[in-house]
Formats: sequence, structure tokens, C-alpha cells
Amino acid sequence: MQRKSSRRQFLKQFSSSIAAGVPVTGLSLPTLVSGKALGLDGHAPASETVLLGGIGINNRGGYDLGFFLNQPDVRFVAIADVARTRREKVKKQAEEAQNTNDVAMYRDFRELLARKDVDAVLSATGDRWHAHMAIYAARAGKDVYSEKPCAISIELCRKLAETMKLYGTIFQGGTQRRNVRNFRHACQLARTGKLGKIHTVHASIYYLDHKTEWLPEQPLPDQNEFDWDLWLGPAPWRPFNEAYAQVGKASWSAWRGYYDFDSGFRHLDWGAHTVDLCQWALNADGTTPVEYWAEGNRMFALYENGVKLIMRPDGWLGLGTCPVRFEGSDGWVETGDSGKTIVSNDSLQSVEPDIEGTNPRDHVRNFLDCVKSRRQPVCNAEVVRSSHVACHASALSWYLNRTLRFDPKTETFINDDEANRLRSRADRAPWTL
Repeated sequence: MQRKSSRRQFLKQFSSSIAAGVPVTGLSLPTLVSGKALGLDGHAPASETVLLGGIGINNRGGYDLGFFLNQPDVRFVAIADVARTRREKVKKQAEEAQNTNDVAMYRDFRELLARKDVDAVLSATGDRWHAHMAIYAARAGKDVYSEKPCAISIELCRKLAETMKLYGTIFQGGTQRRNVRNFRHACQLARTGKLGKIHTVHASIYYLDHKTEWLPEQPLPDQNEFDWDLWLGPAPWRPFNEAYAQVGKASWSAWRGYYDFDSGFRHLDWGAHTVDLCQWALNADGTTPVEYWAEGNRMFALYENGVKLIMRPDGWLGLGTCPVRFEGSDGWVETGDSGKTIVSNDSLQSVEPDIEGTNPRDHVRNFLDCVKSRRQPVCNAEVVRSSHVACHASALSWYLNRTLRFDPKTETFINDDEANRLRSRADRAPWTL
């Protein structure tokens, strides 16, 4: 923070002095300053520009990056990725958008984090890396926009939140639907009593999955082409197979569903978004349900105040992916990624379709504004902690095939040693936190 403030304060002071015609002391003259650096021609001045780096950018990350590049106060300066083809693809995307040719490429993310000029990073690696990457970035003095799921265990959710607080890091989890109008409207109906007393909230999830087998071993690629050891990171070692990472391909990677790489048996693929919205609708940030159980392909949870959370893959009204539904004594509302909202009666005003729920436009802007103001963004690490922990607890109930009781204050299971052992995962050296 001291480094960032000093750099920005200097540039602000310098720009103001130049604009006012005041001599600047302590500099060797002549000094040439570009109009772009001073904020001319529609550009943000250098003092207000966020210098951004990217780590592990592929499908979703490339989509996110496009919205960062659209912002006038962002300059993308470096990409770190274990795959050469992806490094080059991101470099091209950023340089074309910025009309520059100076985006640096790194195979090892630690070289990017060592740069003193980088203010923030966009982290869009696979699940196994998200919490570690955010923690390493915070230790290096960078703010973090992290794709979700942001941590693959209950214990990592705790470590993530505590580290962001310790370093004063601005952290935005990629659960962008809190910044999408139709979801905000539905949550506000619940939060402000328009639905009466809320008794049930519904969150959409994928069908849960659990795979532990290894794919057949293939010859290791050249490290500069694809660094398999670095791709694995803190996950347990296993032989290389290109299907895990879809090397050189744009399709979704096949690591999903494998316990070593995935987050909560795929529970958090959508649950990270939808359970988060249910938590927000209930004003339950900072806590979680206290009991979890499975019935068929649905997961259930109960809050201490008696409100029921139902996590289900089917039975929705067809309003797009990641739907949620909130039911109260005076009515209900359901909405999804299409932007459409259906309410139980006309007195509950709906909203016209806005951007799709997958669109991070306003979420990116919220993050950038908070990087400058040092206020907490809407999906900060504590918000993410609560919703992710709820998903992890639910997933462990499914995996163990029994009802689990949970203490939100200690984030431990009550009288269940096996479930408590599964609250954390071992890190492969040297990635122990």
C-alpha cells in the first residue's frame, strides 16, 4: 500500500504541477511526459491507472480480461501461464486492445508477482490454485480478482480470508451475479421484506461428481511449452496426460470432477454463485447453515433460524443457467442468467432483462473502484468465505452420505472426526502455505 500510494501520489502531484505551469523540483530536466500519462485524450492519468497482470488465463479468464481491457483506467502489462500457447494468446489479445507491444510473458507466476509495478492480478487458474495464488499475490502486495471457486477446502477459505485481512488486500471473488441487476433485484425483494418472512431459498447446482482414477501416462512436454509440475501446483502429483489441461485447445479442461483438482465434487461450479446469492438474500453473510443432508440428487441445509436451503440441479422455470428462487410468506421470486425474473404477483415489481449473469462488466468495475478507494468490494474474501464454506459442508455431507451438523463460528463439524479431517487438504511441496 505504501508503494502504491507513493507512486500514485507522486504522479498526481507531478501532473497537477505540470498542468498549472508550476516548476517541479528534484528532477533532471528536460522531462518529457506524454499526454496519455497526464490523462489527456480520454485516457486515465498514470496516477489513476491500475497496472494489471494475469495468471492462468484461458477460456473464462480471457472473457474476464476483455472487460478489464475495456476500462480506461487499466493497463495490462504481463501474463504468466504454464502453457506457451496461452501466454502468446493473451499477449496478443491485450496488445491489440491497448495498441501496445510491451506485454511481458512469464512461465512462472512468481516472476510476475516480483514486479514492483503491478498493482493487481486477474487469477483464472484451475480450482486447485485459486486460494494459493491469491495468498501469494497478497504477500507480494497485489490486489486480486480471482475466478471462483476461490478455495478448494473449508480450511483454505479461512486462510484466504485471514490473509486478505492481514495484508489489506482488495479481493474480489468471481461470483459476479451480486453485480447483475436481476439477481440484485431478487435478493433485495427478500432482504427488504417484500416477500414476507423467508422460509425457503433454492440454489441451482450441477450433479455432484467424484473421480479419483488416473488417466494413462503420456510423455511430458517440454517445460517451456507446458510446465506440468507447475500446472499441478499444490495438488498431489500424478502422471501427465494432456486431457487434464487440454493443452493447446480452447475447450473446457477435463480436470473437472477429479477430486485432486476440483472444488467440492463440482458442488461449487454453480453453487459458489447461487448459494452466495441465497446467503445474500437471507442477510446471512458471515454465517452458514448448521445442518446438511442429501435426498436423491438434491442437497438440503438448515439455518439456525429455521430457513431451509435447497440445492438442486433441476425443476427450474427455465430462466437461464444459475437460477435462484426465494420463497416467503407473502410471495416468491425466481431469476436466472437470461436476465428475466418471474414473481408470484404483480405487486412484486420485476425488472427488464439486463446483461446475462455470466457477464462480469459491473463486477470488474466494482473491483477497480475498490482498488482505488480501498473499500471492500461486494464479493470480498469474507463474503466468499461464508458461501464457499456452506458449499463445502454440503458437498462433504453428500460424499459421506450422512447428515452433518456444523458450527459456523468454529467452522467445524459437530461430533464427526472424519468430516473434520476432510475440512483441509495436504499441499504438495513447495506450495505449503
